[in-house]
Amino acid sequence: MARILGRDLPDQKRVDIALTYIYGIGRSNVYPILKEAKIESAKRIRELTEEEIGRIQKVVEKDYKIEGDLRSEVAENIKRLKEIGSYRGIRHARGLPVRGQRTRSNARTKRGLRKTVGALRKETRARLDQPSPVKEKE
Repeated sequence: MARILGRDLPDQKRVDIALTYIYGIGRSNVYPILKEAKIESAKRIRELTEEEIGRIQKVVEKDYKIEGDLRSEVAENIKRLKEIGSYRGIRHARGLPVRGQRTRSNARTKRGLRKTVGALRKETRARLDQPSPVKEKE
């Protein structure tokens, strides 16, 4: 496995696919990186030489914000939105979708498991229907 910028990239993958394993590098960023580093996108990671890996690393470090730096910047931006009390910040704080998606029927990923309100299970209903044992006065 080749290690680029603190990430182990799988040997069997093509270079253009494997680079997307790095946080902050997507499909659209890969091709300019490879063009500047003068590397074919069809090559596999295992076929890269140390010199080619170094060229990729230099290009990415020079032009892109990735991994830890990018994660911290995104976290700071979200924190700022929460502090100023913007709509997006409030949605982040409540754990709801931020970009205008509907929440009545979807958004299960963001909202978590369903919390059933008003419906009882059969066992619970059966227990409630039985008369409770009340002590008689003597």
